[in-house]
Amino acid sequence: MTGSGSPLRVGLVGYGLAGSVFHAPLIATTDGLVIDTVVTSSEERRAQARAALGDGVRFAAAPDELWERADELDLVVVASPNKTHVPIATAALEAGLAVVVDKPVAGTAAEARALAALADDRGLMLSVFQNRRWDNDFLTLRRLVAGGELGDVQRFESRFERWRPRLKGGWRESGDPAEIGGLLYDLGSHVVDQALTLFGPAARVYAESDVRRPGAAADDDTFIAITHEGGVRSHLYMSATTAQLGPRFRVLGSKAGYVKYGLDPQEADLREGRLPGGGEPWGVEPEALWGRIGAGESPVTGGGAPVETLPGDYPAYYAAVAAAVRDKTAPPVTALEAAAALDVLEAARRSARDGVTVEITA
Repeated sequence: MTGSGSPLRVGLVGYGLAGSVFHAPLIATTDGLVIDTVVTSSEERRAQARAALGDGVRFAAAPDELWERADELDLVVVASPNKTHVPIATAALEAGLAVVVDKPVAGTAAEARALAALADDRGLMLSVFQNRRWDNDFLTLRRLVAGGELGDVQRFESRFERWRPRLKGGWRESGDPAEIGGLLYDLGSHVVDQALTLFGPAARVYAESDVRRPGAAADDDTFIAITHEGGVRSHLYMSATTAQLGPRFRVLGSKAGYVKYGLDPQEADLREGRLPGGGEPWGVEPEALWGRIGAGESPVTGGGAPVETLPGDYPAYYAAVAAAVRDKTAPPVTALEAAAALDVLEAARRSARDGVTVEITA
């Protein structure tokens, strides 16, 4: 372990979309963390990483090179394709390193729980990158629910919809189950995690999953209905084929409802190369995009009152990871929490395939 006055040294596995847009910028701007090594065999991606992270960054062609010098690292971040998450995370833990894994942590809940058990056995931190818990709209909704401003929540509608009628290609759109592609596991990992975080464990799951686009092999239009143990019903929509986008959140309670359109701005900022901590406000959206709270009227026609959206805060995730590794505090998202979401995703896959409602057993 690095000395208490030195930054924790991070090995980043993968420098594609997840590694270059999300993980690397957030790690590099977090006090107490420094990217030591990027694992990629692509010369193009190495050049991109060097330009973004400086000439001091080191490179490895394969994760095995990290285990050979594990004593030079403190944390491994797994941002490689989904099918590699479990074997790389397992090897990192066996090498004595703390681990962050991008979502989905695994293809099954059983694999996620096995990783959690291995981390516990080794006394190592293991966390899953569920960054959407720090979206501006989710933070705002969580405050409204906790403050009782909606009353008893009865229905939670969450949409992660896009209009992408043409395929982009790559493993995310592969129909090979080994790739763990498709929207159910991609965007579903986010919306299910948010629903469980807000309203607790799932009791029953029903789902519909379709392949809409010509030439597509993986689900690109999926719906999940969750009945939570506490009685709340969550309706979750994930789509790449939505010609007219619905509200990101529509939450109905016994006192009021909350409706919010638009996506958190942090991903777009990161894609454009804007970084947190540069002196400009981070994760802030204009008043025109604030959600509205009220009862008996439509927000589209001016009903309800605007609710200021809290700033999004993806940097909080890696700040909590640094504290968890150094101070042995709880990680910001645990593998067991991710396993609970995978229970729902597995149930949803079965429900959509067989046309049945699936009970979640403890």
